[in-house]
Amino acid sequence: MLASINPLGERSRNRRWGATFAWYFAGSLLGGAVMGAAFGVLGAAFAAVADVGATATAVMVIVAGAVAVAFETHAFGLALPTIHRQVNEDWLSRYRAWVYGGGFGFQLGLGLVTIVTSATVYLTWALAFIAGSVPAGLLIGLTFGIVRALPMLLVAKVDTPGGLRERLRAFNASAPTAKRIALVTVFAVPLVGVLVVGAAV
Repeated sequence: MLASINPLGERSRNRRWGATFAWYFAGSLLGGAVMGAAFGVLGAAFAAVADVGATATAVMVIVAGAVAVAFETHAFGLALPTIHRQVNEDWLSRYRAWVYGGGFGFQLGLGLVTIVTSATVYLTWALAFIAGSVPAGLLIGLTFGIVRALPMLLVAKVDTPGGLRERLRAFNASAPTAKRIALVTVFAVPLVGVLVVGAAV
């Protein structure tokens, strides 16, 4: 996405990067909010029927985290399930900035309609469900949408082709670090669940 929507590309299309980013950010927030609220609704319905208590909720967090760890570490030969779809870059030349900016952001904010590279995405929506309320799911979704959009700011100050190439190389080189952060995250979730269960016993 950094190679698709950046100051140089927007300039070549006679668009302003700041405006396109604003639409992208808003779309990502909306996508995250929609997905988070949807899982919150499902979780609230489940909690109402199952009468889930604090301990059971913590156990579900542990299970969700453990499953995420298994997929993130490819334990037992597991491969992360995903669809192999990306946003349609033909939109860049076909539509106005608010359409492709907002549209790309919305799709990425949903998290599940483009290729998924980390189990943290699935874990996020699992937690929105486990939270068992629409407001909690919405908050989780909004947070996801914000985090999903922020990497775009890495190219905000790029003003030359060489600078863009350098920034993209640095971004790609940071992939192992991002992978480690994702791994720490999925390990932390079940640990928190264990602590909650321990405190409740």
